[in-house]
Amino acid sequence: MGIGLARAGWRVRVLGAWRVPASGPVILAANHANLVDGPLLMGMSPRPTHFLVKEEMFTGPVGAVLRGVGQIPVRRASADRTAITTALQVLADGGVLGVFPEGTRGDADFAQVQGGLAYLALRSGAPVVPVAVLGTGDRGRTLGALPPLRGRIDVVFGDPFDASDGSRLRTRRAMREASERLQTRLAGHLAQARELTGR
Repeated sequence: MGIGLARAGWRVRVLGAWRVPASGPVILAANHANLVDGPLLMGMSPRPTHFLVKEEMFTGPVGAVLRGVGQIPVRRASADRTAITTALQVLADGGVLGVFPEGTRGDADFAQVQGGLAYLALRSGAPVVPVAVLGTGDRGRTLGALPPLRGRIDVVFGDPFDASDGSRLRTRRAMREASERLQTRLAGHLAQARELTGR
């Protein structure tokens, strides 16, 4: 679905996909500026990926397709234990979980990272691969407006890293510090991706 969408509408360039570990649990953490980011990443990821998707998307034909390809509905208003349990099971089974750690669409600059990513990373021990999606939410464009057709979109995968400090503690302090490390690494990857692509 994602590949067809991308190829039909835009010129997509994928960089660094080889950095995603070929096996074992992995969390892809991507910035999020546009509705097309999720389908785009589902298609461009080198491995099948289960994304946490807001539950409002799981209605009608779109919802049937999302469930059919293994995406995970999540309630954003409160901690969704069912979604968290499902996500951790994906990782326990050696799969790939996709997360938009900013929590919602916006400036897509990783200025803020929600605590859910740190929780999933520390609970599972899975490495986190930062992903920068550039070209879907350029400044000045109305939030949610589709990128210009045939425009260029860059998807840049970064090096995997361990979000923990090596202690494997899962206290509130450990979660907070892990979130800070994640924000620093994700923002750093985004800056490098912008320099690499000239975006």
